Amino acid sequence: MKRILIKATAVVSVAVTAGSVAFAASRYSADDLKNLSGYLLGESQMQEGQDVDADGMVDVYDLVAMRKTFEGTGDFSEQIVDMSEKNVKYTGRNIYDKNNVAWLVQSGSAVEFSVTAKSAEITINGDGFTESDEKYRPRYAVLVDDEVILDEVLSVKEKTVKLFQDTASRTAEIKVIHLSEANNGAVGVSRLKVNSDVPVPVAPAAKKELSIEFIGDSITCAYGVEGKDQYEGFKTSTENFMKSYAYLTAKQLNADYSAVSYSGHGIVSGYSQNGDAETGSLVPDYYNYVGKLGDYKVAWDFDSHKYDVVVINLGTNDNTYASKDYETRGVEYAEKYAEFLSRIHEVNPDAYIICTIGTMGCTEMYPYIEMAVDSFKKSSGYERITSYVSATHTQSDGMGSDWHPSEKTQQNSAYVLADKICNALGMESDQIGIDVASDAEYSTVSSDGAMVSDYFSDWDHSYHITTVTGGTKKESIQSFVSGIDLKKGGKYRLGFQIETGEGNEIPFVVRSRSTGEIIFEDTFSGTGSKTPYEAEIQSSVTADAEIVFLLGGVDSLRMSIYEVKVVKFE
Repeated sequence: MKRILIKATAVVSVAVTAGSVAFAASRYSADDLKNLSGYLLGESQMQEGQDVDADGMVDVYDLVAMRKTFEGTGDFSEQIVDMSEKNVKYTGRNIYDKNNVAWLVQSGSAVEFSVTAKSAEITINGDGFTESDEKYRPRYAVLVDDEVILDEVLSVKEKTVKLFQDTASRTAEIKVIHLSEANNGAVGVSRLKVNSDVPVPVAPAAKKELSIEFIGDSITCAYGVEGKDQYEGFKTSTENFMKSYAYLTAKQLNADYSAVSYSGHGIVSGYSQNGDAETGSLVPDYYNYVGKLGDYKVAWDFDSHKYDVVVINLGTNDNTYASKDYETRGVEYAEKYAEFLSRIHEVNPDAYIICTIGTMGCTEMYPYIEMAVDSFKKSSGYERITSYVSATHTQSDGMGSDWHPSEKTQQNSAYVLADKICNALGMESDQIGIDVASDAEYSTVSSDGAMVSDYFSDWDHSYHITTVTGGTKKESIQSFVSGIDLKKGGKYRLGFQIETGEGNEIPFVVRSRSTGEIIFEDTFSGTGSKTPYEAEIQSSVTADAEIVFLLGGVDSLRMSIYEVKVVKFE
């Protein structure tokens, strides 16, 4: 067999025996199309009947011919399509049972496919949780062409949802997604009824190049993300995985994802009200299964599901146990964490592992995560692992139910994680949502006889400058906020607060450190109290940039800078 690469297309030609039969008039399935595509890309073996145009060769023209058999005939008829993986793409941990129901078990689990028809309707199924208290029934959504047409808590064992009905045939992208968590049952999808004039009206959504597994607790489940405030209790109707940092990260990176997440769970202890270990709520105990409850506790097929990145966000619930004795229990947590890392690496031997905590505080646990990562590295020799502290939610960003993160906090967490994943994999980060001044350094220099003192406060990341003599000009004293990574063409929101005397005029510039090219300049007028400043800037260059405040020429001037942020928004 000879393989020739022409531009980006792999064209494979092989002789076909005289006895083979062309399938030009046959009915093809989505599997046939997938198999032929895989063969032409060198991913699978040639199969009988792939010489669709009967020219004695299997090549890209057969792929074109096979696709043409999916075109409409004008003869519409009703067809029933089941929700097996032959017809739809499974996202997350799902189960396809003997009754031909695809159960969406974990948070964010979904079926995704395209359908070509004049009309289409889908059957939704519920499990025993549909008969529980309304606060604990599973929530799901149905999307058509990325727009939500139905979002509800499932309260019946079976219902039909009309996806669309038109006078002419159309092709639509469909997704049914489980929005609540595996602790509260699953959502079933059993069949699709279409009125179509094509022989294969349904095809699975395309697989994406990047895949990420998220392992976590209520934060990953998006517990209470739509709650009215921190005083509202748990309800599945306020859980929405599409507003979880996990879903938002995958969306930003155009990645496939899978989640294993349970509210109140941890690594050495679940949420504990009295400080005793809650050992019935440990994620490692259920990681090997599709789900934790009932019929969903079946082995997960790790061999068929490999991920490029695995993100672990566990420890917030463990803190309710470890906080009683960090010296002993923190080490216990680290040891169990390292064991779990070994298991994750065993089933995902090539995945980059990223460990985090901090969205709801509990940063006291972070040193023990670092301890676990170091222990795992030493025992395994595996270096493709890192850890970081997530941005902690604030009252100003709002609070979800039971003090859980709001939608804004979840989005901020996604921005940071997407950037971390790009850095880990050597991908270009778009930096969207990232405060590129978060690690900035502060300093002051003087000339022309100017005298100045300065100090930086770690407590609130504030910088304080006092001039004794100001020198001869504004440039005689320059205060720097340096180490700001700007991208050419990037749009940023610059923000800070300054406290200086009323009437003090403080010119400042944003410039490239290497070339001195000025990217932005303005003057701040003091009010005598802490005053916010905001501006939008667009960088004309890619630069290691700095903000330079010009304080010279004035004796006995005081200035304090707080909360410097440079956040990329486009």
